Amino acid sequence: MAEFEILKKIKTYEDNYENLMKKMADAGKCNDVETIKECGKKIADLDEVISLAKKYRIQLTAIEDAKEMLKSEKDEEMHEFLKEEMSKSIEKKEILEHQIKLFLTPKDPNDNKNILVEIRAGAGGDEASLFAGELYRMYTRYAESNKWQHKVLSSSPQGIGGFKEIIFEINGKGVYGMMKYESGVHRVQRVPITESSGRIHTSTVTVAVLPEAEDIDIHIDPNQLRIDVFRSSGPGGQSVNTTDSAVRITHIPTGIIISCQDEKSQLQNKERALKILRARLLEIEQQKQLDAETKERRSQIGTGDRSERIRTYNFPQSRLTDHRINFTTHRLDEILEGDMDEIVDALKREDEEKKLDRIGII
Repeated sequence: MAEFEILKKIKTYEDNYENLMKKMADAGKCNDVETIKECGKKIADLDEVISLAKKYRIQLTAIEDAKEMLKSEKDEEMHEFLKEEMSKSIEKKEILEHQIKLFLTPKDPNDNKNILVEIRAGAGGDEASLFAGELYRMYTRYAESNKWQHKVLSSSPQGIGGFKEIIFEINGKGVYGMMKYESGVHRVQRVPITESSGRIHTSTVTVAVLPEAEDIDIHIDPNQLRIDVFRSSGPGGQSVNTTDSAVRITHIPTGIIISCQDEKSQLQNKERALKILRARLLEIEQQKQLDAETKERRSQIGTGDRSERIRTYNFPQSRLTDHRINFTTHRLDEILEGDMDEIVDALKREDEEKKLDRIGII
C-alpha cells in the first residue's frame, strides 16, 4: 500500500476522532452523560490509530527533510550522517505502516474474551490420555507465564495419569486472541511407557478453544433444560462425596449434555455446567456464520475446526511441526513446559498476513 493510500485511510479516522471530541465537549456543556460515555468509548477505540498516524507523519517529514538536505550538503561526514538518519526514519516508517495496516484489518470480536479449553483423548488409548494431561500442563504453564488465571471446570482423570477429558477456563487480557489457534487435532509420536519393543506409536488428542459466552451472547431458556443431580464418583468408581452434588444438564433442542462433579457444591457444579453449555452453544452459532461466509474466510488460521490435524509432536526427534504454516522447531521440551511464544507468534503473524492480503492492503 502506497503512503498516499495509508494517509487517505487514516485521515478518515482522524476526522471521525475530531468530530467525536467536539460532540463529547458539546455533551459536557449540557451534562449529557450517556453521550459522553458513548463518545468516550469510541474515542478510546481510535486512540491507537491516532497516535500511530502522528508518529507516521513525523517520520515522513523527517525522510523528506533529509532528502532535501542531502541535495545541497557538500560535507562528506555530514552527508553520511544524514543518510544514516534517513535510513533510521525509513525503518521506523515501515514499522508504523505495518502497525497501521493491522489496525485497519477487521478485528475478531472474541479476541479479548476469556476462554474455555476442552482437551479430549482421541485415538491411542492410555497414551492419548497421558498426552491430554501433558497438553493441559503445557497450556496452564503458558497461562501462568502470561499471568492469566486458570481453573478446572470438569475432568475425567484416568487411573494411569492424564485425562480422558478435561475442561478448564483461562481468564486474562487478550486470551482468546492468543489461544484460538490451538483448536484442532494434536498428534503425538513416541514410544509409550508400556511398549517393551521400543516401537513408536501415534496417538491423537483433540483441543477446542471456545470464547467464554456471556448472557448477552447466548440466552438459554430454562424450559429447554433437563437438570439431573447424582452422586459424584472418581476414577475407578470410588465415591468422591456422599451427597448428590454432581450435576448433569441436557439442552433439549441440541441434545448437548454437560456433566460437572468436581465441586462439592451442587450450585457450583450447576454454574460450571451452564458456563460450558453457553460456550458450546456460542460455538454452534459461530460455526453457522462461518459456514455461510466465503471460502477465503474459512481458510484462514484459527477457525476452530476440531477435526483438522494441526500439529505433530515427535518425541524421538524432539520436533514440533505445525502443519498449517509449515512451521517446525526442535524445542519440543521447552514448548511442553509452557514456552509457547515462538509458535503462537508464528501463527499470529501468518494469520495477520492472510487478513492483510484478503482485504488488499499488503
